[in-house]
Amino acid sequence: MASPVTQSDLEEIFRIRHNDFDRLGWAPRMRRRFNYFTPDEYYEAVVDKLVAPGSQWLDVGCGRNVFPSNTNLAQILAKRCERLVGLDPDETLEENTIVHQQVRGTLEDFQSDSAFDVVTLRMVAEHIADPSRAVSSLSRLTTPGSKVVIYTVSRNSPVSIISWWTPFALHDPIKRFFWGTEEKDTFPVWYRMNTRKELGNLFGQWGFKESFFVYLDDCRTLAGFRATLLLELCSWRVFHAIGLGYPENCLLGVYERC
Repeated sequence: MASPVTQSDLEEIFRIRHNDFDRLGWAPRMRRRFNYFTPDEYYEAVVDKLVAPGSQWLDVGCGRNVFPSNTNLAQILAKRCERLVGLDPDETLEENTIVHQQVRGTLEDFQSDSAFDVVTLRMVAEHIADPSRAVSSLSRLTTPGSKVVIYTVSRNSPVSIISWWTPFALHDPIKRFFWGTEEKDTFPVWYRMNTRKELGNLFGQWGFKESFFVYLDDCRTLAGFRATLLLELCSWRVFHAIGLGYPENCLLGVYERC
């Protein structure tokens, strides 16, 4: 499967996000020097390809932001599509000013008078306790040709393994220290649809086929500090030089309704 995203696409996403290259912070400057694009940027580039004029777009678990790291692109795509529904059971949805319609509730309970041709789940799959029920709901809300984009962490990456074995009470202070998140953005994890095989089997059972899949190297674990980000990027380059996949990665799959 050829990648739908090119180097030029990623550079355009980077430009939209940062706008003024003369005022880049040290972290994006360092990533740019290594020609490294984050998993977020790759995901955003894929969604940018799929959302067209007239699109009916459902963003599941969107919270306060469709693209937390690229609000400029979120605004562009919200204007481009015909309808953007933000679905989330959490109260942070009320802070989302980009979606056309806020629906406070779960994917399983959500009902819509019209089907969606693009559905996105950004960092949601790891929190789903009943994957089969969730994917059956996605099948119900789509029609043949519709695309579902799953962007999530890999269950086999070091951070996911550590997270699974760490008491949930410690998740928020750890995330706040390393990534500056807020307590209301921390939720329990299940990792029941966080491998390519699991995703393929689940979507196949409910009438979808995998149209694209990629492992996205994630060099953001210690990105809050100059020295550790440099170490991650140098390690990433070494892994690629010797032909090995980077151990910390995310999954990005596009599943088409048959």
